[in-house]
Amino acid sequence: MDKRLVFALAAVLAATILGGLISGLDRKLTARFQARKGPPLLQPFYDLLKLLSKKPMAINNWLGPCAAVSALAGATAIGLLVYGAHLLLVVFVQAVGAVFLVLGALSAPSPYSRIGGQRELLQILASEPLILWAVLGLGLAGSGFSVDAILAVKEPLLFSLPLVFVALSLALTIKLRKSPFDTSASHHAHQELVRGVYTEYSGSDLALIELAHWLETVFLLALMWLFWPDPWWAGVLLTAGVYLLEIIVDNISARLTWRWMLGLAWSVGLALCLGNYCMLG
Repeated sequence: MDKRLVFALAAVLAATILGGLISGLDRKLTARFQARKGPPLLQPFYDLLKLLSKKPMAINNWLGPCAAVSALAGATAIGLLVYGAHLLLVVFVQAVGAVFLVLGALSAPSPYSRIGGQRELLQILASEPLILWAVLGLGLAGSGFSVDAILAVKEPLLFSLPLVFVALSLALTIKLRKSPFDTSASHHAHQELVRGVYTEYSGSDLALIELAHWLETVFLLALMWLFWPDPWWAGVLLTAGVYLLEIIVDNISARLTWRWMLGLAWSVGLALCLGNYCMLG
């Protein structure tokens, strides 16, 4: 068997574990910022196992397959990224998972689920172009759209793509569904749509959706790591600092409307990317 394929499969397993740990750390830090003790670090894994043991109360035949495809797309994107596939292909595979999450939500008759699904579509419309533009920047600055081509660049790409990195950080905030962009779903009690796009998912289906979210988070952080991969620990510190900033912003911000989200992403985000491309010459 191809050694790189084995490494890619191992990376998917590692990403699952890392995604759960990031989720647990997120909850812990958020609780500390709010003067609470918070749950154990491994609580997301306990929750996932509990959900997997429960039978889903699916109201139609769409929810289960949509949840499965969403998780499979996230795992495939991680595997393709590590295997060295074309980055644009990897981004499109990752986007498939987000689309199927919405399809499942819109298939339910619940008004909360449908409104959450519609808002999630708007979040995809706001974040995916920024991710795509960031990958285009990595490919242009790295002389290729494979991970190997980007890793071959001696100087960290953050120095040549600082504005693109900021735009990708904005996309990460939207993808994480954190304030001020938690319009479609939220873990917080102030969400007026129950859990929005997640409302009709339950049991093992909801476990797959949570797993997909973990994988998506790791995938986006891996893209950020590519901006400073050498030495590897510098990229880790960079992504850790960005994620810590995301948690701080989440705890000090009120939720904005979808119009503000789209306007900010399409004006500021795309302007940052275009400005950085002009800097590259």
